[in-house]
Amino acid sequence: MGRLKVIFFGTPDFALPIVCMLHEAENLTAIVTQPDKPKGRGLKLEPPPVKTWAIEAGVEFVQPEKIRDPEFLSWLESKGANIFCVAAYGKILPKTVLDIPRLSCINVHASLLPRWRGAAPINWAIIKGDRTTGITIMQMDEGMDTGPMLYQVETGIAPDERAGELASRLSALGADALKIVLERLKKNELSPTPQPTEGITYAPPIKKEMAKIDWSRPAQRIVNLTRGLYPTFCAYASLAGKRLLIHRARVCEWPENPEAGTIISAKDSIIIKAGDGAVELLEVQLEGKRPMYVKSFLLGHTIEIGTRLID
Repeated sequence: MGRLKVIFFGTPDFALPIVCMLHEAENLTAIVTQPDKPKGRGLKLEPPPVKTWAIEAGVEFVQPEKIRDPEFLSWLESKGANIFCVAAYGKILPKTVLDIPRLSCINVHASLLPRWRGAAPINWAIIKGDRTTGITIMQMDEGMDTGPMLYQVETGIAPDERAGELASRLSALGADALKIVLERLKKNELSPTPQPTEGITYAPPIKKEMAKIDWSRPAQRIVNLTRGLYPTFCAYASLAGKRLLIHRARVCEWPENPEAGTIISAKDSIIIKAGDGAVELLEVQLEGKRPMYVKSFLLGHTIEIGTRLID
């Protein structure tokens, strides 16, 4: 079998290495991506990264408001695609869409299924302290990431790795894994495997409300939260009536035991007592200012020992 006629569904930066691979290796017929969304203080409409890529590459794209729109379904059918490939599109595809391609609908999912089914697997893997994650290529069905698995690849999560950094690594792994799967598909060598019924967890979308730090929690959980939310959101504390956004932090030991949320050192770094252990801030951003390494931040800000980071 020669090149596959592919329609790609994807939206954020994570999808870019995957759509690039399809453009090079297969016949990328068209792209489906989410509508432009308002961003920033001015709520100016901004295109998703995959739309920007499609314009630059000269690939036809659509941005349907409703995935079940009859006009959109007719457009999909008119393309005569062998296969739909999906990576972080942002919507569950209904059966009316899944039934269109001649061969299959295949999804690139950023976890080792059945762990972390859902919208934010990378974030939750870090937030919950997982040491490994990976990519699962699966055959899609009507459920949320419930289809049979076609290929998996595992990778470790570094102790200081943040969600954006891990996403970049996983998207490259996802492109390589999908390429392997499509080659096997052409040779009729795929063996779909049902997902295990044990070990199922869910990864709902992360929300801004999660970013406020509860200093009564263990230090490792606080650090994992800062890593897992970044860069979509910055975990934050309240300092002198302003938000102190935390870009990087790490766990440290501290022999004393003051109340959780208390600043216990502000010499070369800022160390804050947590419910168990302490958190050392490495890179911060005071509300309305630019991000700074903490050593530079302390040159321009006086932090009193014993100050509590609470509202």
